[in-house]
Amino acid sequence: MLEEVERWLAGRSWSAADRPLDQLLAAKSRTGRTVSVVLPALDEEATVGTIVEIIRRDLMSDAVPLVDELVVVDSGSTDRTSEVAAAAGARVVHRDAILPRLATVPGKGEVLWRSLLVTSGDIVCFVDADLREFSADFVSGIVGPLLTDPDVQFVKAMYDRPLGGEAGGPRAGQGGRVTELVARPLLNLHWPQLAGFVQPLGGEYAARRSLLERLPFPVGYGVELGLLVDALHTVGLDALAQVDVGVRKHRHQDGQALGRMAAAIYRTAQLRLARGHLVRPRLTQFDRGESGGFVPRTTDVDTEERPPMRGVPEYEARRAA
Repeated sequence: MLEEVERWLAGRSWSAADRPLDQLLAAKSRTGRTVSVVLPALDEEATVGTIVEIIRRDLMSDAVPLVDELVVVDSGSTDRTSEVAAAAGARVVHRDAILPRLATVPGKGEVLWRSLLVTSGDIVCFVDADLREFSADFVSGIVGPLLTDPDVQFVKAMYDRPLGGEAGGPRAGQGGRVTELVARPLLNLHWPQLAGFVQPLGGEYAARRSLLERLPFPVGYGVELGLLVDALHTVGLDALAQVDVGVRKHRHQDGQALGRMAAAIYRTAQLRLARGHLVRPRLTQFDRGESGGFVPRTTDVDTEERPPMRGVPEYEARRAA
């Protein structure tokens, strides 16, 4: 891992508990910053209502007015996502109603991009609508650094992501399959400054509107990687941060869906590789440490290749015998 990234990990990785709500409210009052939360949603009637209710109860009350605006952008649901979200107290906007002169295309990034047109917060927080056992820490945790540190402009959530198991169990970190197989190798090899992000593809992140409005948005699954890479090159590593919010549980996709996601992410990276950034053959991964927090583990990536066995003299001699 680059020394720059080691320093960044020490100075720009926090826990949600590091910034209590009273500290965030004081900072919000002092700066006058406003906060918008956006939930992109496609057929999420089973979970979106609970997420909306928790945000409204814990972060939008008279006692805790941290969030000023909560918007669910429906991406063409065929179930009752819109009705459930509205009944829970969110403002619901259909994707097609935003910028109607421009025909919509399917994809999460399309929804996030359009959401900037129907929100007004100085800080915009994105949260996936399929989370189970949701905690308000997902919002307050990643909004916190943006309210308290004027140098931070983009914050990702980090968490354990169990795959059919419990946090801390043998499969605690196995939920991010596309992250480990596609995104993390790409970032380590081509954008090593981003090697310190635990969940680079996570759907929970917050940023200053002044930054988001300057970034292109890949329309599909590549949006998270694209925004992260472009934020790095727009504002620099020290303006980026991550916050540990514990455990993320959500619906896992099947292998074919993951393949599509991987292809979109690779294509997003491919477009950005034309900029010719440094390639370093090292990979940083993360384990949960015994005393809490995430511990980086860096290994060299195997870049050498063995030649075809046909052509190895010993093998050829054995075949001739």
